[in-house]
This record gives sequence, structure tokens and C-alpha cells, in this order.
Amino acid sequence: MKRITHWIGGKPWTGTAERQGDVFDPASGELSGHVDFAAADDADAAVAAASEAFAAWRDTSLAKRANILFAFRELLVRNRDELAALISSEHGKVRSDAAGEVARGLEVVEFACGIPHLLKGGFSENVSTRVDSYSIRQPLGVVAGITPFNFPAMVPMWMFPVAIAAGNTFVLKPSEKDPSTSIRLAELWREAGLPDGVFNVVHGDKVAVDTLLTHPDVRAVSFVGSTPIARYVYETGTAHGKRVQALGGAKNHMLVLPDADLDLAADAAVSAGFGSAGERCMAISVVVAVDPVGDELVAKIKERVAGLTVGPGSETASEMGPLVTRQHRDKVVSYLDGGVAQGATLAVDGRSHAVPAGDGFWLGPTVLDHVTAEMDCYRDEIFGPVLSVVRAGSYDDGMALIAANPYGNGTAIFTNDGGAARRFQNEVEVGMIGVNVPIPVPMAYYSFGGWKASLFGDTHVHGTEGVHFYTRGKVVTARWLDPGHGGVNLGFPTNG
Repeated sequence: MKRITHWIGGKPWTGTAERQGDVFDPASGELSGHVDFAAADDADAAVAAASEAFAAWRDTSLAKRANILFAFRELLVRNRDELAALISSEHGKVRSDAAGEVARGLEVVEFACGIPHLLKGGFSENVSTRVDSYSIRQPLGVVAGITPFNFPAMVPMWMFPVAIAAGNTFVLKPSEKDPSTSIRLAELWREAGLPDGVFNVVHGDKVAVDTLLTHPDVRAVSFVGSTPIARYVYETGTAHGKRVQALGGAKNHMLVLPDADLDLAADAAVSAGFGSAGERCMAISVVVAVDPVGDELVAKIKERVAGLTVGPGSETASEMGPLVTRQHRDKVVSYLDGGVAQGATLAVDGRSHAVPAGDGFWLGPTVLDHVTAEMDCYRDEIFGPVLSVVRAGSYDDGMALIAANPYGNGTAIFTNDGGAARRFQNEVEVGMIGVNVPIPVPMAYYSFGGWKASLFGDTHVHGTEGVHFYTRGKVVTARWLDPGHGGVNLGFPTNG
């Protein structure tokens, strides 16, 4: 049975864990390994290794840091199929989706390779007589990342490439549900030439999380997960003097206007709703159909759902895999009967969709129609392959629905009216907007993050905001004496 353990000081941890967690293959339901859970002393050891490595890494030249980033990037490219297979085996997403996850994380690594440019400051000459001022950005020290199960490669790579490139050292606490990817990334960092202690991994649960949130040597914490935990991470971390960016949950809406291309909208709703079995913080979970297109749009969505192939990630024909755990699958299933009991129509019942035989954590794609804002299936972040359809009488009704929702992560509008799209992007209180694009995840050189209950803190991840999060600014004002005042002069003597 596979054992997954911590990575501290450039090598696997050699201690004995008092507690462990089980790791499953979601496609078969079989136990595939055990992961060590860190005690507080183990998390302390990871922070100590990062602290010890910080001084030398901070003073490593930008050119050397960039070279290591480039080497890491090449290793990611070379090993991307292996990483995708590893993700699929523990998370359950199909291989193509896992490969896409690695590719999106790779984009942030490539962005971080430009760190010499990203850390350039400003310079002003003669702000006063013979006085110059300039700005510089310096690393914080030891920083930590706490990441979710749904993207075991991409979300950590939203964080640590930028943090490390900027001169910080990093401690990662990945999800205990699919921990192996983080260790493989650590091995690739070592192969790329990253000094020991600059990147560390501790596995576990609340014990490890609370140690990082309260440790005096951890200067900043990045988090992605559910809103209740994001709030806890933000409040606990900031109460202990840390800089915190905590990205929470989502209930992403797709507003479909009557003039939209309904075939395009149906394709987008199915792709964005059921990719990765709906276990995406940017998944479309609510389609808001503006009258009179609701019936036609739902019919088109049903046609497409019927043709989806649900199967294990190891099979190339599979388009959607299982959910990550049996408990999570059962919780998602509970929303189907619950939605019907509260008045929704089960337009597509994922429990009757063709799925592989066996004991895997399967649920087919599901569509709940005639959902209202009062229903649990609308109010809760289901985080599974359940698409809710809400009917709206007008654009303004749809906008009011989105505005009333506590989340503000991502949203999309489908229309052929440029004026309506421009009004939407101006008015909607959401951090990431798609216009005829269902999953508007920004490119690496922009920053990712929502509004309202989807973000605690002021700074989004990666892009320039990520660089600013992992650094702090200094402004230097300097006066130097004019060399003409005298002193030693080794120049050729003259009679002038």
C-alpha cells in the first residue's frame, strides 16, 4: 500500500506519523494509499526548514532564480502526462481535464519566469537637490499555501511559483484527499536545482492548518476552498499578524438573453457545468434563462447531456469522471430529491445515467429545472454535476438574482447584443466576467479572484497582484556627495 508523506528540507520526511488518512481511487472506490497527517511539531519542522533556507534564497540573484524556474518549467512539460495520470488516479477527473489542469498551472510558472521584469522598481532623479528616490520590492519570508482537492496541481501552482520567484520560501498544505501530486512537484523542484528548504509540503488536517495560521515565522497565507473555511483562515491568520488571501466558494451564474445563440449557450452550459464532475469553483452551476428561451434551452441542454460518456479517467472515451469521495457523492445526490421536494423539476436525473459498474463514486450529470432562489439547491454550493436552471422574466430580473447572491466569483452572459454585454460587465458585482465565455478564468498575467463572500482579503492570486501579495515595498531616498568636493583622485595629473 502506497504511503504519502511530508517533504521537508528537500527530502521525504522519515518520521512515524501518529495519524494517517486514507486515499482512494474514486473510479473503483478502492483504497490506494495512506497519507501521513502532520502533528504540530511536523508542521513546525517544515516552517523551520523554510526559515533556514530563506536568507540565502532571498539573496540569490534574480537571474539564478529565473534559471531554476525555467528548469522547473521544462520538467513540468516533460512530466505532464505522468502528473495528469496521478491527478486522475486520486481526484477522479478524466485524463484530458487533468492535462488541462497541469497546462493552466504551467502558465503561472511561465509568468513567474519573468520575475526579473516583474520586480523592477521605479527611479526618480533629483527629487531634491542631488537627492534621488527609488522603489524596490522585497520578499516577505516564509509563506504558506493551503489548497483544495479539486485542483491538486493547478491551485498550488497559482501560488508557489510566484512566491518562490519573488524570493520567499514556501510551505504547502495540500488536500489530504489527493496528496501525491504535491510530492511529485516537490521532486521536480529538487531536480530543477531549487535549494533544500525553499519548497516544503506538509499533509494533514486542521492541526497542520492551524499551526501554519498561528506560527510566528509564517508571514503570509494563501488559501482556496469553501467560504466558511476561507473566512476562518482569514480571521485566524490576520489575528496572528499575517497577510492573507483566502478565496472562498461560488455560485456562478450564466445569464442567457433571448437573442443569444442557444446552441452555443447549451454547449457552454454543459461544458462548464459538468467538466471535472462540477468540482470547480468556476463551474457554471446556475443557468438564468430569460423568457422566452427557457424551454428551448433546457431541451438543447438535455440533448447534449444524454450523449455524455461518464467513465474512469484512464479511458480516453470518458468525458466526465467520478466524484472525489463517497461521502461527497452522497451529499451531492441528496440535493436531487431535496430540490424536487422544494418544487424543482428533475429534468435530467444523473442517477439513471449510464455509469461504470463497480463501487466507484459515480453520479451522472443532472439538470434541475424551475429552480428558485429559496431552494437549497440554489443557495448552497453543491460542488458536483448538478446544473440548476432558473427562469427570469427580463434582463433586470436576472441581474437582481445575481446581485442578491452572496457569492461573487465568476459569471457569464450569453448574448449577441454588445450594449447588453457592456452593461452587464459594468453592473454585475462579480470578480471574473465572461461574455459568451462560460468559464472566464484569467490568464496567468492577470489575477484570479472574486468579490463578496468569494474572497477574504484584498489581493487576488497570480498576475501582478500575486507578485504584490508575496512582496512588500520600500522607498529609498538617497543623497550622495558630489565627487568634485575633493578627496583621493587617481586620475592623470594635469596643470589645470
